[in-house]
Amino acid sequence: MEQSGREQEPGAVRLLDLPWEDVLLPHVLSLVPLRQLLRLQRVSRAFRALVQLHLAGLRRFDAAQVGPQIPQAALAWLLRDAEGLQELALAPCHEWLSDEDLVPVLARNPQLRSVALAGCGQLSRRALGALAEGCPRLQRLSLAHCDWVDGLALRGLADRCPALEELDLTACRQLKDEAIVYLAQRRGAGLRSLSLAVNANVGDVAVQELARNCPELQHLDLTGCLRVGSDGVRTLAEYCPALRSLRVRHCHHVAEPSLSRLRKRGVDIDVEPPLHQALVLLQDMAGFAPFVNLQV
Repeated sequence: MEQSGREQEPGAVRLLDLPWEDVLLPHVLSLVPLRQLLRLQRVSRAFRALVQLHLAGLRRFDAAQVGPQIPQAALAWLLRDAEGLQELALAPCHEWLSDEDLVPVLARNPQLRSVALAGCGQLSRRALGALAEGCPRLQRLSLAHCDWVDGLALRGLADRCPALEELDLTACRQLKDEAIVYLAQRRGAGLRSLSLAVNANVGDVAVQELARNCPELQHLDLTGCLRVGSDGVRTLAEYCPALRSLRVRHCHHVAEPSLSRLRKRGVDIDVEPPLHQALVLLQDMAGFAPFVNLQV
């Protein structure tokens, strides 16, 4: 930055005199939070050009680094030159993010591997279609609380994303067993993590098909899936040797005998065994605490 009111001291080096691509971009701007970059680009035209060059080379963009809420114009400016993104997270934009905002970004970044759109309720099938069509290397996708995701949208995703490994469909309440069955049959071989939490339309039919088609499945969240029962869990125990964690809280039709086989394998389950629940209850009752051994 130029010193106002006096000449630069002999031998002094201005920040912008340092090599941009060899020094400033990889070793300085890469450490500056996005929120500060928005301020830095207002200092001068030279700093604005430097920041734009840095943004054009971004591999990861998380809107949460800008703040809990990001203006539409700010997002457009931050991403206007980005063409090499591999990770994109836009949850803080959920109140206003539309297809018109997102689709051009997806079109410029075909190398995307991870996209998080949790809560972005203003989007539609068009955005998901553009993602599936234009980003064939996609591995991780969060669509949690996106009510617009339906069976047709999920089919398009399953047909065009061969590398998909992690998918969050929490509270996508339009999805029914048929859509999950299709996903399992088309992409089950590569799926490692899936959340179907808070969806009363998903039942044992979907879970059993997932079990039979997802041998590498490691994490499955069925929290609040009221139609899931013991039959689905037993099939998971039989066909999913890689399973590490299972979430079945508020699945009232899942009984302990169906979970016991998974417990013996060390699978992390968010529901305690009945004996442990009873002991905790006794411990909380006056007069029992000194006599209860929770290691029974």
